[in-house]
Amino acid sequence: MSTVQGAGVVVTGAGGGIGAALARRFAAEGARVVVNDLDPGRTKAVAEEIGATAVAGDASAIVEEAREALGGTVDVWCANAGLASPGDAFADEAVWAAAWDVNVMAHVRAARALLPEWLERGSGRFVSTVSAAGLLTMVGAAPYSVSKHGAYAFAEWLSLTYRHRGVKVHAICPQGVRTDMLTAAGSAGELVLTPTAIEPEDVADSLFDAIESDRFLVLPHPEVADYYRARATDPERWLGNMNHLQRKWEGAGA
Repeated sequence: MSTVQGAGVVVTGAGGGIGAALARRFAAEGARVVVNDLDPGRTKAVAEEIGATAVAGDASAIVEEAREALGGTVDVWCANAGLASPGDAFADEAVWAAAWDVNVMAHVRAARALLPEWLERGSGRFVSTVSAAGLLTMVGAAPYSVSKHGAYAFAEWLSLTYRHRGVKVHAICPQGVRTDMLTAAGSAGELVLTPTAIEPEDVADSLFDAIESDRFLVLPHPEVADYYRARATDPERWLGNMNHLQRKWEGAGA
């Protein structure tokens, strides 16, 4: 794809799952890729596999190192690192804080570091791996759902604020994807997400379709559009259906 050929791309949380699939796809399309993950071993393994550069560490703190690795310029930033964070309103404060820090503030910090350069030259691309939970919600996972709503809201704000200045933004909102995070979702994930789960490579395909058509919202599960529409137009019915799902989950021994 000529859009990313030769581009400097950073993918956070790329030691496995969706992040690794994105890194592989960008590399296959001719981009120069930096692979980032907290786990140095996984970071190195994916980078060596695709001929990329490994930069391990906290996604919030690697912008400058990644920029140097790419010769001074980041063209595409994939804010993919995330926490599943199950729990209800009574989840520990530390769980809420971690979910907000990784799922939202890491995106904000990256944008702060990248926007001055992008706005000056009139181009840049920010890819946010959100989740369908950011458009809808997820039973049994209050910190995850709330923080993913925040991630979607920030991506939306970036797009409406800077699109006329050359900054492209994409929000990826899949339901279940066969990754470690799906396993971490526990019984709620098994009930809600597993039946329609897709492969990480399917998510990468959806992103590249969106890049080609210059589309903000990326829906690897097309049915999410119908759910999102129902949520907006008939919230009482939608909440009733979601509460039915909640009771089903509780009845299954949540």
